[in-house]
Amino acid sequence: MPTAARCIKIRAVASGALWRRVAFGGAVVVLTGVASAGAGGGRDASACVPLPADPAYDAGVLQALAQRQDAWGNALLSSPAGPTYDGVRGLLHPLMMVGKPAGLKPRRLTDSGVYYLPFGQPRGWGGAGVVQLHVADGSQVVSRRVDGSKLTVFVGARGKERYGSCPSRLETPRLAQGYLPILDTAYTDAEGVHYRQESFAARIPQTRALVSFIRLTVDPSGARARAARIRFTPSVRLHRVRHQLRHGRRARLLFGKNLRFDGGSLVTTVHRPRAIYLAWLDRASRTRPVQVNKVTYEHARASVEDYWAKRLETGAELVVPEQRVYDAERNLLIQNLMLSWRYSIGNAYAHFSWELLDVGEVMGAYGYPGVERAILDQALRAPTLFPNRSAGERMVGSADYLRRFGDTNFVERVTPRFRRDIQSFGRQLDASAATGLLRRERYGADITGPIYGLHAQVLALQGLRATADLWARTGRPLLAAQATAAADRLETGLRSAVAASEVWLPDGSLFVPIALVDGLERPYDALTSTKRGAYWNLVMPYVLASGFIRPGSAEATGVLRYLLNHGARFLGLVRFAPHTGVTNPGYERPGTDDVYGTNVSRFLADNDQPDQLVLSLYGKLGAGMTENTFVSGEGSTIAPFSGRYYRSMHRPPNSANNAFFLETLRLTLVHETSGAGGVPQGLELAYATPRAWLEAGKQIAVRRLQTSFGQLSYTLDAGATSVQASIDLPTGFTGPLRLRLRLPAGQHLGVVTVNGKPTTHFLGPETIDLSSATGHVDVVARRLP
Repeated sequence: MPTAARCIKIRAVASGALWRRVAFGGAVVVLTGVASAGAGGGRDASACVPLPADPAYDAGVLQALAQRQDAWGNALLSSPAGPTYDGVRGLLHPLMMVGKPAGLKPRRLTDSGVYYLPFGQPRGWGGAGVVQLHVADGSQVVSRRVDGSKLTVFVGARGKERYGSCPSRLETPRLAQGYLPILDTAYTDAEGVHYRQESFAARIPQTRALVSFIRLTVDPSGARARAARIRFTPSVRLHRVRHQLRHGRRARLLFGKNLRFDGGSLVTTVHRPRAIYLAWLDRASRTRPVQVNKVTYEHARASVEDYWAKRLETGAELVVPEQRVYDAERNLLIQNLMLSWRYSIGNAYAHFSWELLDVGEVMGAYGYPGVERAILDQALRAPTLFPNRSAGERMVGSADYLRRFGDTNFVERVTPRFRRDIQSFGRQLDASAATGLLRRERYGADITGPIYGLHAQVLALQGLRATADLWARTGRPLLAAQATAAADRLETGLRSAVAASEVWLPDGSLFVPIALVDGLERPYDALTSTKRGAYWNLVMPYVLASGFIRPGSAEATGVLRYLLNHGARFLGLVRFAPHTGVTNPGYERPGTDDVYGTNVSRFLADNDQPDQLVLSLYGKLGAGMTENTFVSGEGSTIAPFSGRYYRSMHRPPNSANNAFFLETLRLTLVHETSGAGGVPQGLELAYATPRAWLEAGKQIAVRRLQTSFGQLSYTLDAGATSVQASIDLPTGFTGPLRLRLRLPAGQHLGVVTVNGKPTTHFLGPETIDLSSATGHVDVVARRLP
């Protein structure tokens, strides 16, 4: 049965069965969402059985959203297995849609309403300037942008059924080998004819255009119809010259044998199993003769595999014993190598956005300095509505880039700019003796009123501290002292303003407003019930990740409690409700906006919340991206809307959402601790790994991860009686070093040896203090039942 039509049920039965218990304050809610069977499952194959509305599912989701706590996430956290992909995946209908179907109009990204995957081959670190958009249901390939020319696939007895148009007869799209940018779909038409389609984009020597190859395999065996009629219809007027369709004298569509051109479409009739090959160029191009057949197709496909294998080999590799997580990691790196400094691609978001500074830091940690540099280059020339906030973000990103890669030429370039920014900060502080703060800036792009925004002030402070460190590292002590002095002044004003406005609540949580001094903001009982509260939930993570609220402090514990008790999270994701009155796809109903989850994960790691990190990891994988293809939009719906089965996204793909998953995964394996002023100080290894990853016979490997101290590699090999760790520390690293071994439930550590000698240096029952170690370290830890 097609996986898109799977039966989703949540029932309270024994652990280990197919059902899941979901508790809401002691009550148990039963959710049942049954999708229709595929064609040939005992029903009339000609009918497109709709994926049905399910009042019980709708009621259960709405009840979960009505809770101020993350009810479903808490249920997973308290279950014997803890959060898992399967535990999350069965709770919500999949993400599939990006807007209303039936035509390219504003806010409608594809004709079918299904998301697309951008395929291309970047020539450098600036990402893919040209992409082909392959719609995930297999219906179309669109050139460059959503409003570009397209090739549409029609099937059926008369060639009038758009491929993939009946969701209950479409299998869940997937990627070749689980992660490569090669789309695989399967579909059954109204007469029971089976199709499988594979497509990708490649560069070939015969043309300068980017070429999308399509292989459509048609199998009429056992179908009600004796034959299938296939049509490939371009949206532009073309004419045939031999095995090409041309625009003028330039080729646009290449095809093989047994296809005829009727003036509008390439057409063929298939009576027995057969594969059809085509190549759609992103633009009309002079093209040398090329036969489009199995050999050409396989050669181009192999070139795609080889290209991405080489690109991934240049960066870090986090190998985990869970294939879907590993596949997601590699594909999201591929996506972000294509997007580079772009927030999205193929749509109106294909430009720089300030959320990309976090993306740059994440890609830098994964060993892609060119992407981090490309993002910083864009940030240095991008206009902004938030001059102080943006200046701070540029400074933080530049310091991160220097620490990881030592590019002193870049420091030389940015120093005059940062000197002017710091002088501006000083003048603002001189003019605001009453507050000790920088001048007001607008809250955000969607809230225009100027405020003393805690997020903007803290980002400026973080930037000053980072720049002081940057200049100290590169032999500019006087400039470093100037940056430190400005930071000290700003921090004094900020701590005074926060102390005067923070509110401790009866539940033991701490509310810290974004709008300081002016008394504009009071604690929100449920964050997403108001527009201001929803946006607080998006921008507060910048404050939390900065370290301004000191990790491990009573204030940090209070703020974390506020997040958990007042509706900040759903399945470990960042909750959001738009309150705009505008029905943008992905923001039609309450849902999540995980662009800002990266900094929540950093806050969780700083405050040693491993289980919450694991929940975010699986929440993103199971509910915050498309199944098997790992695509995210800027925002995603959770609440049911107008009886639709699938959930929708806003303008996918999204590089910042990709970075959220990549950063959360990295933090489960490697966390950098910070000292005074936010300067990186030490390393915590494997602090938040899912416990199942250390079951006997499994291995975790971190290879070539780029830390602030240099490259780090380590492996954890879990045997039946012990776990062995082999660690290669960055050259010259001498800071605090700790290793945590989160064994499966019911097991605990026995004798531990470090480089062959027993150790008694522990920080808790699972954490080994290795702070005196340098270079290569071997650890053997006995596991006891």
